[in-house]
Amino acid sequence: MPICEADPWRLQYFENAACPDNVRVPTEDGDAYLWYPHYKWVYNKLMIAESQQLECGPHGIEPPRFPVFSKPIYNMRGMGSGSRIFRTAREYKLGQRPGHMWVTLLQGEHVSTDVAVVDGEPVWWRHATGVPLQGGMFDHWIVWTEPRPQLEAYCADWVRTHLGGYTGMLNLETIGNVIIEAHLRFADQWPDLYGRGWVQALVGLYADAAWSFADNERRTGYSAVLFGAHHVQYQHPPPAVVHELLQIEGITSIQITFHQDRPPAAHAMPPGGFRLAIVNGFDLDAQREARERLALSFWSTQQLLPKRGRHKPAA
Repeated sequence: MPICEADPWRLQYFENAACPDNVRVPTEDGDAYLWYPHYKWVYNKLMIAESQQLECGPHGIEPPRFPVFSKPIYNMRGMGSGSRIFRTAREYKLGQRPGHMWVTLLQGEHVSTDVAVVDGEPVWWRHATGVPLQGGMFDHWIVWTEPRPQLEAYCADWVRTHLGGYTGMLNLETIGNVIIEAHLRFADQWPDLYGRGWVQALVGLYADAAWSFADNERRTGYSAVLFGAHHVQYQHPPPAVVHELLQIEGITSIQITFHQDRPPAAHAMPPGGFRLAIVNGFDLDAQREARERLALSFWSTQQLLPKRGRHKPAA
């Protein structure tokens, strides 16, 4: 499929899209890194911070003040693994790690923004925020209809300055209107929430270097996430269960977000839980109902795995 999707549960958004065979649309950071060598520097989070004149440096350079936020300079796959706050110089000296960096601890709202870019010029924006749980998890995401003029103005200036000539999708993560991460792709968790015709506009962006999307049917959408415990071998719910839940008004898609034929440890998951499913739609109450019914299906089939190092008792 020219829209290069590694996660089979997200193929549903693209399988009916007409896309020329010679066009490649990335949904994975690894693909984008290889296909856009001139712009792959954006995956270096130290360079992202430096491009905005933030106080920052690799571990081994002493921060001038605390607290600071520490994270891997590159983290192509890992859900923010290894990130933490250093509140004192002593914590920093004891916690330094190769390949990590520190940066000013930012305050404010954490926003994920998808941007369509044509020749270095942003031409379409959509913003999402998450409702967090503990352990790096989110209960649900809200895909907003409203623009964010201040954030868009700041990010547009950054794109024009640093991504001249780039055409394609861009995902920016910001805190307090400051960019913390950039990805040469879009958030493939909720294309169905962007509206009819968006996927075909996406194809046109990569095929024709043009953006054509009316975007006159915007609705606030939600992406509700179901987590389970770690160290459990889950099975997918029966297809009939998923089909039945998709008939609920207000639900647009259901993703079962793991490979049942792979061990749980083979999946990149947040420390707080194992992501089982995502329910997208425009009615959060209906999505929560579907999530609860999915949870019951998972609980009835789960298989507890032995923790590493645990031995069976002697007979």
